[in-house]
Amino acid sequence: MSWKEAAEPVLSRMPVVERPAGHVPFKRKLTWTAGILIVYFFLTNINPFGLAAGQGTDFFGQFRSVLAGESGSLLQVGIGPIVTASIVLQLLGGANLLGLDTDDPRDQVLYQGLQKLLVIIVTALTAAPMVFTGEFLPADPAVGQALGIGTFGVEALIFAQVFVGGILILFMDEIVSKWGVGSGVGLFIIAAVSQQIVGGFFSFSALGASGFFADWYTIIFGNFQGSLSPFTADGLQTLLFGQGNILALFTTVFIFGIVVYAESVRVEIPLSHARVKGARGRFPVKLIYASVLPMILVRALQANVQFLGQILSSQWAGMPAWLGEYSEQGQPISGLFYYLNPIQSREQWMWFLGEIPASVEPWMIGVRLIIDLTFMVVGGAIFAIFWVETTGMGPEATAKQIQGSGMQIPGFRRNPQVVEKVMERYIPQVTVIGGALVGLLAVMANLLGTIGQVSGTGLLLAVSITYKLYEEIAEEQLMEMHPMMRQMFGNE
Repeated sequence: MSWKEAAEPVLSRMPVVERPAGHVPFKRKLTWTAGILIVYFFLTNINPFGLAAGQGTDFFGQFRSVLAGESGSLLQVGIGPIVTASIVLQLLGGANLLGLDTDDPRDQVLYQGLQKLLVIIVTALTAAPMVFTGEFLPADPAVGQALGIGTFGVEALIFAQVFVGGILILFMDEIVSKWGVGSGVGLFIIAAVSQQIVGGFFSFSALGASGFFADWYTIIFGNFQGSLSPFTADGLQTLLFGQGNILALFTTVFIFGIVVYAESVRVEIPLSHARVKGARGRFPVKLIYASVLPMILVRALQANVQFLGQILSSQWAGMPAWLGEYSEQGQPISGLFYYLNPIQSREQWMWFLGEIPASVEPWMIGVRLIIDLTFMVVGGAIFAIFWVETTGMGPEATAKQIQGSGMQIPGFRRNPQVVEKVMERYIPQVTVIGGALVGLLAVMANLLGTIGQVSGTGLLLAVSITYKLYEEIAEEQLMEMHPMMRQMFGNE
């Protein structure tokens, strides 16, 4: 008996959001999308019952804009389990170990069921150490006393709430993908990054940390009238890296502009309809063909490595120094986990800002930077290839789609193999170049810093996903205006 036959009774019965029977009107899609977004914000502002106030640490803080969610909320794990499960399935699928044919409806059901089962398992494995180690989501002993269940009982209660939150975000993603616009994962990343950027611009000291505009109000009407001058070394450093935050503003605007430009760079392959004379079109092969979503997989892999280091450090008193030594803030300052920890801000490599631990040598930062850059560039290219092949964007799948829509490439025979060979001239090369470019941009943005302390990867993701969401909304509106186009592109 094969594993598919053994697992089919379980995988085929996994809960699933039903697909719409026909075309979903654009306004209804927007309603579903807005509704899920409201639920997402609502869940990120609810703390698990029994959580000790203000005592836990947010390990995912440096990856929070990529993994969405909110520390100390029901969505503590964010989209991390979904991304981790996708990594596992992509690696297994890429090595052809699953034996599943995604063109077969039965295997599609098994694949989706396997993905859900993996997400459930990873959610439990992620939430358990966060709760039961007491490092990230500490239980309030007073609640345990009041309920008569003890500290362990409160921890179990917190675990159940965080676990349910992780399952909810899985089905929220599925609802958006089937009934809304775009994908839930992309929507949640946009929401998380937007919160940080808006806060970075408009927050005021009366409400907590001051933002960009509040800082410049203080500079113009306060410091420059006093001792601070832009013509001194201290004044220039304050404007660029400190209170003025000019470098972060430049990086934010630059990344925004370069991603929008890169999204518009494309090779357009001409198409013509085989039966409708005069009907022509173009198939665009964008520079960032695989989108920036593979970057989530790369950063999630790094986050899981650092999560393992955090757990080992807190639970293994005799952990060897070569594995890593940690500061009081829970960050690695030496050892293997230090070199594998991506640089997330300029304070982690600019010595003159005075925030680098004394035990960290310049060569250590150099090695760490080289490893991070290699991991992001090479990992971005590899995961981009996996992404293209597993999402039906490769040359073979694209050729079948073009053939199925009744289109052909002028000057070539109407044959899937012929179209596939034409696509192989562009798609693999562009996929690798685009994946490596996105990785390079993400590292650069992290090195220079951004407004709201958004990670470079998070900013890249938010801009690219927003751009694609805009394109999808424009396409949906076009379909609404011209219903015949839905039949041509198979969206009826």
